[in-house]
Amino acid sequence: MTSPSASDLRPTAPRAGAVGRLGRPLLIGVGGGVFVLWAVATLTFVLVRLIPGDPAQAVLGGPGSQASAEALAAARAEYGLDQPILVQYLMQLGRIATLDFGTSYSLRTEVAPLLLSQLGGTLLLAVLALALAWVVALALALASTRGGRVGASLGSALEVVAAGLPQFWLATVLILVFSLGLGWFPPISVPGPIGLVLPVVTLALPLAGFLGQTIRESLLDALEAPFVLSARARGEGERGIRLRHAIRHAAVPGVALSGWAFGYLISGAVVVETIFARPGLGRTLLNAVTVRDVPVVIGVVMITALAYIVVTVVSDAATRLLDPRSAA
Repeated sequence: MTSPSASDLRPTAPRAGAVGRLGRPLLIGVGGGVFVLWAVATLTFVLVRLIPGDPAQAVLGGPGSQASAEALAAARAEYGLDQPILVQYLMQLGRIATLDFGTSYSLRTEVAPLLLSQLGGTLLLAVLALALAWVVALALALASTRGGRVGASLGSALEVVAAGLPQFWLATVLILVFSLGLGWFPPISVPGPIGLVLPVVTLALPLAGFLGQTIRESLLDALEAPFVLSARARGEGERGIRLRHAIRHAAVPGVALSGWAFGYLISGAVVVETIFARPGLGRTLLNAVTVRDVPVVIGVVMITALAYIVVTVVSDAATRLLDPRSAA
């Protein structure tokens, strides 16, 4: 009986057929995404209707507007609020299916173009924060696993502290230190890359703590895998083993969490965009909730859910390509 060769112990590279086998999981993901969108739309409709007060008054400027009965009746007719509740629900589903969220109560403009104008800023903030979180998490994982027991303990402590940082507190500290103290960055977001630094760091550091814990544990497991032992037997250096073999397998759980991470960043944008006075979906949502602008609230919620679903499907596909065993 012959012993396995070094090549037999190497991690299997993704085969061309693995890409073809992604079709069914992707279809399942898309179908699940459609169901999630329907559930979010239904839940949003129910919650909005549970808010105390007359929606027609919100259309006319709130309870303090002292609108006449005739004006309230006209507003109900214009926005379909005089229809039976089931009809209103079906009308809302129809509008959402065509990305028509109606007209903003407070701004008197179409909601879809308004949100599209704010979407780019929030997506840029989320993507940059996700990239920075990955860089910090990988650096912590690689450094802590090379430093022995002391390095692992220090890395774990840093990850736990980072993951537990409240975003509003972190943003305040960053402004006090780097804006008011050192004067390196503006306290509010300004056009250009310099205005993105503090908001991106505020979003990225807590997420880096979560990702770092996951990647570090996976990296430790990968370093004990047979293909790593085989690489060491061939005389490959420790740096090459980590960067060429182990890190790819350690990244798989982190990639699988990217969908959740993106949703976390979008929700955190409400706090960050408000503190740094940065335009985006988060700040738009907060303003809409304050004045009970129902069409804007529904639009932000649905666009956020759609973005989360897209990122989740893409991260699932990337996970299957990185780890061929999950595509079997």
